[in-house]
Amino acid sequence: MKKLVIALISAVFSGFIPNLVLAQGDAAAGQAKSALCASCHAADGNSQIATNPKLAGQNASYMVKQLKDFKAGARPGVTMSAMVLSLSEQDMEDIAAWYASQKVTVQGADPAAVELAETLYKAGNKDIAVAACSACHSPSGKGNAQAGFPALSGQHVAYTLLQLKDFRSGVRQNDLSGMMQTVTERLTDKELEALASYVSGLN
Repeated sequence: MKKLVIALISAVFSGFIPNLVLAQGDAAAGQAKSALCASCHAADGNSQIATNPKLAGQNASYMVKQLKDFKAGARPGVTMSAMVLSLSEQDMEDIAAWYASQKVTVQGADPAAVELAETLYKAGNKDIAVAACSACHSPSGKGNAQAGFPALSGQHVAYTLLQLKDFRSGVRQNDLSGMMQTVTERLTDKELEALASYVSGLN
């Protein structure tokens, strides 16, 4: 299993690092620019709407990539595509810096889902060649800012589950090298639901 994880991560980083976008935003400027974002994501990024992602504490480089993907049409989303039309790259970096500087509110995982999800998250499933989620998203769910892998800790269950299912169905395809599509297509609904619940309580 360790060899599988190492091989996967090596392949990912060899093709990813040269194109890595590291956000260099101004958080103070981003706070002012994020006023419109607050209607869906809240002023501090801790959205109260379960289908709208929490942005507080999210890795800035990941947020910048997502904003660019929405603008370019690489990630589907009618509302977000319209919201980013007028944003410059500097605007995106500033807004991302603001939300990255905020602290996410952590939720609690469903106790019934913890055992199944914890095994998948920490160790993966070698029988179906699924690497541990923690290899990219870290054991604490904080992600990997330098590599551009998102934080999952505290995220709404409904939002995370929707993204997992969208990756599996191919609705969302802006993941690195199809990695998330490959993982999710091998997992059942029950496993995806358990993982979505589990990461909401990670910290």
